[in-house]
Amino acid sequence: MAASELFTKFARVWIPDTEDVWKSAELLKDYKPGDTVLHLKLEDDKETQHKIDPQTKELPPLRNPDILVGENDLTALSYLHEPAVLHNLKVRFMDSKLIYTYCGIVLVAINPYEQLPIYGEDIINAYSGQNMGDMDPHIFAVAEEAYKQMARDERNQSIIVSGESGAGKTVSAKYAMRYFATVSGSASEANVEEKVLASNPIMESIGNAKTTRNDNSSRFGKYIEIGFDKRYRIIGANMRTYLLEKSRVVFQAEDERNYHILYQLCASKHLPEFKALRLSHAQNFHYTNLGGSPVIEGIDDAKEMRNTRQACSLLGINESYQMGIFHILAAVLHLGNVAIKSNERDADNCFILPNTEHLIIFCDLLGVDYEQMAHWLCHRKIVTGSETYIKPMPKFQAINARDALAKHIYASVFNWIVHHVNKALHASIKQHSFIGVLDIYGFETFEINSFEQFCINYANEKLQQQFNMHVFKLEQEEYMKEQIPWTLIDFYDNQPCINLIEAKLGILDLLDEECKMPRGSDDTWAQKLYNTHLNKTTLFHKPRLSNKAFIIQHFADKVEYQCEGFLEKNKDTVYEEQITVLKASKLNLLAELFHDEKPATSPTEGRPSVARATVKSAKPRALQPSKEHKKSVGHQFRNSLHLLMETLNATTPHYVRCIKPNDDKFAFTFDPKRAVQQLRACGVLETIRISAAGFPSRWTYQEFFNRYRVLMKQKDVLSDKKLTCRNVLEKLIKDQDKYQFGKTKIFFRAGQVAYLEKLRADKLRAACIRIQKTIRSWLQRKKYLRMRKAAITIQRYVRGYQAKCYAQFLRRTRAAILIQKFQRMYSAWQKFLRIRSATIVIQSFVRGFRGRRQFKAILREQKAIILQKHVRSWMARSKYKRTHHAIIYLQCCYRRMMAKRELKKLKIEARSVEHYKTLNIGMENKIMQLQCKVNDQTKEMKSLLEKLSGLETTYTNETEKLRTEVDRLRANEESAKVSSNKITSLMEEIVILRRELKETQAQKKRLEEGADKYKAETDLMVSQLKEQNALLKNEKEELNRQIQEQAKEITESMEKRMEEETKQLEIDLNDERSRYQSLLNEFCRLEERYDNLKEEISLVNVTKPGHRRTDSTHSSNESEYTYNSLLSSDPGEPEDGTRRMEEFPEQKGALDMSLFLKLQKRVSELEQEKQALQEELDRKEDQALRSKAKEAEDQGVKARGAELEYESLKRQELESENKKLKNELNELHRALSEKASPAVTAPGSPAYKVLLDQLTASSEELEVRKEEVLILRSQLVSQKEAMAHKESKETMTEPMVLLEDICKMKDQGEITQAYMGLKETNRPSQDCHLLNEDGELWMAYQGLKQTNRLLESQLQGQKKNYENELEILHGEVQNLKEEINRQQQLLAQNLQLPPEARIEASLQHEITRLTNENLYYEELYADDPMKYQFYRISLYKRIIDLMEQLEKQDKTVRKLKKQLKVFAKKIGELEVGQTENVSPAQLADEPIRPVNIPRKEKDFQGMLEYKKDDELKLIKNLILELKPRGVAVNLIPGLPAYILFMCVRHADYINDDQRVRSLLTSTINGIKKILKKRSDDFEIVSFWLSNTCRFLHCLKQYSGEEAFMKHNTPRQNDHCLRNFDLAEYRQVISDLAIQIYQQLTKVMENVLQPMIVSGMLEHETIQGVSGLKPTGLRKRTSSVADEGTYTLDSIVRQLNNFHSTMCQHGMDPELIKQIVKQMFYIIGSVTLNNLLLRKDMCSWSKGMQIRYNVSQLEEWLRDKNLQTSGAKETLEPLIQAAQLLQVKKKTDEDAEAICSMCSALTTAQIVKVLNLYTPVNEFEERVTASFIRTIQVRLQNRKDSPQLLMDAKHIFPVTFPFNPSSLALESIQIPSSMNLGFLLRV
Repeated sequence: MAASELFTKFARVWIPDTEDVWKSAELLKDYKPGDTVLHLKLEDDKETQHKIDPQTKELPPLRNPDILVGENDLTALSYLHEPAVLHNLKVRFMDSKLIYTYCGIVLVAINPYEQLPIYGEDIINAYSGQNMGDMDPHIFAVAEEAYKQMARDERNQSIIVSGESGAGKTVSAKYAMRYFATVSGSASEANVEEKVLASNPIMESIGNAKTTRNDNSSRFGKYIEIGFDKRYRIIGANMRTYLLEKSRVVFQAEDERNYHILYQLCASKHLPEFKALRLSHAQNFHYTNLGGSPVIEGIDDAKEMRNTRQACSLLGINESYQMGIFHILAAVLHLGNVAIKSNERDADNCFILPNTEHLIIFCDLLGVDYEQMAHWLCHRKIVTGSETYIKPMPKFQAINARDALAKHIYASVFNWIVHHVNKALHASIKQHSFIGVLDIYGFETFEINSFEQFCINYANEKLQQQFNMHVFKLEQEEYMKEQIPWTLIDFYDNQPCINLIEAKLGILDLLDEECKMPRGSDDTWAQKLYNTHLNKTTLFHKPRLSNKAFIIQHFADKVEYQCEGFLEKNKDTVYEEQITVLKASKLNLLAELFHDEKPATSPTEGRPSVARATVKSAKPRALQPSKEHKKSVGHQFRNSLHLLMETLNATTPHYVRCIKPNDDKFAFTFDPKRAVQQLRACGVLETIRISAAGFPSRWTYQEFFNRYRVLMKQKDVLSDKKLTCRNVLEKLIKDQDKYQFGKTKIFFRAGQVAYLEKLRADKLRAACIRIQKTIRSWLQRKKYLRMRKAAITIQRYVRGYQAKCYAQFLRRTRAAILIQKFQRMYSAWQKFLRIRSATIVIQSFVRGFRGRRQFKAILREQKAIILQKHVRSWMARSKYKRTHHAIIYLQCCYRRMMAKRELKKLKIEARSVEHYKTLNIGMENKIMQLQCKVNDQTKEMKSLLEKLSGLETTYTNETEKLRTEVDRLRANEESAKVSSNKITSLMEEIVILRRELKETQAQKKRLEEGADKYKAETDLMVSQLKEQNALLKNEKEELNRQIQEQAKEITESMEKRMEEETKQLEIDLNDERSRYQSLLNEFCRLEERYDNLKEEISLVNVTKPGHRRTDSTHSSNESEYTYNSLLSSDPGEPEDGTRRMEEFPEQKGALDMSLFLKLQKRVSELEQEKQALQEELDRKEDQALRSKAKEAEDQGVKARGAELEYESLKRQELESENKKLKNELNELHRALSEKASPAVTAPGSPAYKVLLDQLTASSEELEVRKEEVLILRSQLVSQKEAMAHKESKETMTEPMVLLEDICKMKDQGEITQAYMGLKETNRPSQDCHLLNEDGELWMAYQGLKQTNRLLESQLQGQKKNYENELEILHGEVQNLKEEINRQQQLLAQNLQLPPEARIEASLQHEITRLTNENLYYEELYADDPMKYQFYRISLYKRIIDLMEQLEKQDKTVRKLKKQLKVFAKKIGELEVGQTENVSPAQLADEPIRPVNIPRKEKDFQGMLEYKKDDELKLIKNLILELKPRGVAVNLIPGLPAYILFMCVRHADYINDDQRVRSLLTSTINGIKKILKKRSDDFEIVSFWLSNTCRFLHCLKQYSGEEAFMKHNTPRQNDHCLRNFDLAEYRQVISDLAIQIYQQLTKVMENVLQPMIVSGMLEHETIQGVSGLKPTGLRKRTSSVADEGTYTLDSIVRQLNNFHSTMCQHGMDPELIKQIVKQMFYIIGSVTLNNLLLRKDMCSWSKGMQIRYNVSQLEEWLRDKNLQTSGAKETLEPLIQAAQLLQVKKKTDEDAEAICSMCSALTTAQIVKVLNLYTPVNEFEERVTASFIRTIQVRLQNRKDSPQLLMDAKHIFPVTFPFNPSSLALESIQIPSSMNLGFLLRV
């Protein structure tokens, strides 16, 4: 294809850039051959020019279409080059947050520097069993592919994880091992997989360190072989290590750390066991402070130390060995602090100061001699042929020797730990295969590169060579498989570089040779390198400015190595004398490290042995002059590397390349420069180059046809898809070399898919334009027609409107004329009316003025007369009042005098009474207080009224007297005039009278003022009270309103709380049910495992002599359901139980459960016995109390009088108080019911509580007052009796008897005190004459007599009431006696009746008696409803007791009747047998006797009888060998369950508990056995689930419990079990049903699992909606319905099969709904999980497909009438995910809509779907990162699970609702085909 066809206007290309490496640009005009520049526009709209090299004429690389960007596999890109790879990785990493990407056979993993939730166990389960191309790229997919190929191809596998430091190699290897440990499990109980995982923290602590690029960098390489057995379960592991960086022990660069274990030791120095190590902070040690960064942010070294110690313990390194390791490592730290001083006189001599603290600690920790170690640290031994010299060392050499010793000790500890880890992981059984995980350093280049970097890059050269060869081999195999012609692909071969390093006279060979030289140095070695390789190979160069360095051109980059230190590190010299001192150590572990060590110069550093099973990489070599001494570090590393390559070449490799995105360790930050460097170094780009050199794009014929169907014409489409694709490609691509046709695929050169995508996009764009044109034309035509129609309509309406306006004008003109006429007439008429009205008004005003003037004159005259009348009346009235006032005053004075006298008498009387009260101990005070409290206010008002009335009467009398006196004086005035000598005296009297009159008037005035003042005060008080009353009313109303509101709020809150609590309780119930069922599932698993182990043991022991195998029908679970206590009718059968246990010794294993249930039942029986004994004890106590009361009554007949009087008083008071309280309570209830809502007055409401508190307080106060009144009254009665005894000498009762009666009263203390006071009163006093002063004693005695008379009359009334009640009680006793006699007569009559009529007659008589008694008591308690209510309650209790007794008797009668029938039948058989032997003559001679003819019973009672020996045959024919298909189709559903229950009924009928127990146990074991044998057969499992549930329902329906007998017929009630309670067996059978349900769920899941992803996601149910995109090398399952491919119809057919099978088996509808809900949950969860893990499925068109598929499932639910099963709700997360794929995803409104719509999805799932959303066509748009951040912000407050995937293994808790059967047991027929002829119908 010509470049001019691709480099056209708007085509996008990549151009180099200094910052971003590559930049995207767009062509502004077409490229033509011969152009020297390209005119481009960058993404920021800047225009630029790109120059074309005139020699190569190489054009910039083209950019892939947007729909190909972000692909899972880089080989799916049409243009395969560096910028395309870099851009694809960047888009996936930055925009989609995806860290894994395939590149052919390589998995590229980018370190996110952030914890991601993609490594949980749910993700592992999702990837388990999946093809590598079916899921998104993941380390688990690579691990699964390796595991699958190991099992499928029987070939060992290797996973090679490489990358530079900080790229995440160790973590990737760790996750791969965790995947194997989780998926495969362990073959033994030693938990090998846990040990494999536990080796990671140990190796990280001793082999990892912080570097400038990584906080947890592995400083050694390791290859872990995970061994598997024949069943591919982990059995062990083995670890090889490579090139530990020992130099890090004594040197670290800036901002780096030593190995983690040293800092962990320092952080744990405070622990008691570490005190002996004498450690301090890491900054105080030389070896741990060289980098100046002893702390890693976010890492707790002390916590990591605890994890390390736990891992050591798990791997078998005990505490003593651990402490030995810590002693050695602490000694290394102290050794680094040993200061070596140089001798000032001799520079070649050095020394250590005596008593150096750190050296002392070093020697103490290692148990070596201080003097020896101090000496040999500064001296060395030189051995010649005949002599030995001891030579001192200079300071620098001594320091190097000290550091070499530290490195050697640390390396020895490292190797020892590796050896013991391998020992702990060693497999105890033979290894069948293995998977190796290689975690090795990637290509490294630093500013200063030394021996370690040289070895690392050498290893990477070898691995890259192996990688290139493997990639080339795969490409070759693919081409040969498809039978297409291919040419040799030119790829980079790094064999010359490897030869430069390892060949003869190579770099390593020259290095070893220089190490052997006596005077060898780094400089001489460098010169040899220059002389040997410089200018002889293009891969070796010499730096311009250095003679001590060399440059090697590696496959990734040029690296400059500094020669300094190469020889020393290669030799790794350790002096023999220092090792000898260490061998003499007292520390056992150190002696073990160096005891067997040959004196070699260096350890093996992880050098593996040839045999994989006997690798001893931790065993160092000792120092002895031998051939081993000549093996340098480089030589050993080369050998171990060759061995590693042999191992890898013998396995199938899988490659993981880890990429470090940036050097700053920022989360999700991508640095293109660093990424490109690593892509070049790790071989990813080489893979791309090899792929691009051949045919990188590969399509199956079907995929190509579906994708590019739009480029074909109808005539091009043939029945043969291959021929169709050939014809189309020949037309589209003219160059035949650009593609090749294989057997199943079409192979394309690079860029051809992009060209086809361009053609497809152009075709779709043209189709869109054509559709738009047609649609727009149609829209415009529709618009024109609408406008034309509207214009015509407007014209019509306008013309009509104009005509209407003209007609309206004419009507208005005529109307105006009429209006003018009538208006003018109206105006004239109004004018006339106004003139007439004015005239009338003037006349009326004139006439009115005259009349008013005349009226005023008359009125003045009349008012003058009235004034005169009133004045004269007032004068007369005033004179009368003055006279009247004087008379009243005289009366007042007189009455005042009389009142003073009376007051004096009262005072005297009061004093005498007070004295009497004091003598009687305050008796009268209490009486007066009580009386005053009752009548105080009344008396006060009455006294005031009496005073006012008395004053008025006195005033009237005095006035009359004065008036008569005045009249008399007037009459005698004449005589007074005559008697002049009497004038003076009369005048004086008049003056006196006038003065008195004035005083009387003044007093009257004062009284009137007082009365007015009192009235005003009273009015003021009344007004204040009214105001307060109004305020109180308002407050009351407000309080009532608040109470109502609060009650309403409380009610609402309570309802909400109740709903929430109900929901929570339902959730808790489901959780508890789920936990119980999961535990049951675990129990079944362990039980099955136990059975398997037992079978294996039996198989192993089957060849032993004398061994007898147990019958297969008796499994180990049989004893589990053997409950000796469940069915035992007699609890006291220990001998029988012992005998049974002796008969079945194999049941001892399960005695715990039966013993537990037996003890449980025994405890319940003991509780019942305890309750019965307690009731008996209470009854005995009542009888004892009654007997005591009777004895006391017989003994105290004489003392009964006072007690009866007290009881009568008390009862009267109680009744009166009770009535008052009832009335008050009724009034309060009435008021509350009228003024408040029912919620306010309801019990528990605030108002109710307040009233209840007030009522309680009032009741307590009344009780106190009542007791006081009773005490006082009893004292008065006693005083009365004492006074009467004193006056009349009549003895009423003895004092001691009265004292005993009073002491029997309620409050003994107060009554005794009153009695003693009474005795003191009756005792004659010496001061009696003092009491009778002024007659006070007599007056008090009179008042006391009156009081006693009143009390006596009350006592007489109470006595009469008591006698009446006693008579009533005697009458009741008599009635009861008569009732008893009548009942005895009825009982005698009933005994004569037949048994059937006896119960009915008894019941009828009892009902009649209760009715009469009810009517009698209703009349008796008509006045007291409370007593009647209590009587009704007791009556109901009696009725319930009688009904229970009747039911028990009924059951007993039925049981006896059945036994009687059996006996009668047997007797009849015997009689028949006897009559057969009797002759007819004898029969005729026998006298005929009357016999009772019993009622004929039915022949069949719904029971089946079998012999005990036939039980095994029954289980075999009914369970083990029964074929469900024939039973389900031809017979009634649940027939085996009915047959089993009928057999149980017969065993219950004959009261054989052993048979019931044996039958039920055998049934359970038989069902378990058939389900274990046919565990994968849905029909079998469904059949026995249905029958187990029916058997369970039968046990409930015929159990005799009322809750299960509601829907039974009378005949079914007769069939209930009589002797045994099988409630506990029902629980066992329910557990069995749960186990079967879980097994059924697993069977359905296994059947549906392969169909779900293909049918719900991959298959295009709506053809043509979505086109497939290129898939790359990792081919996923095709979405086209080929043969063997599952579709949605396959799922629906399978669902129909499941449903029809369950319906045929007669499964309960509710149980079917639960099963369907579980099936739909499996479908929804698996589909959603795969959607979340597959980027290629997250598109708009796929969302439409999913919604259509879900609608088909919903339609299936409607067809089966299963809408209420809850299955649709389980699909809600999948529905919302599909909607999320289809909704608009741009604006904030869209974000809000998504948040409200996706309520069933978690935040992680929503974000994941948005990140995975991928456009399939160019017209779709990607989701921006800002929109995803908006969604995250809006959902950050949502509290949901952080888990990404749904739990596809979750099983909803199952319930078995009771479903009684209407089928009659006696109507069931057993077909002969079931071979159950030995069952007899009873």
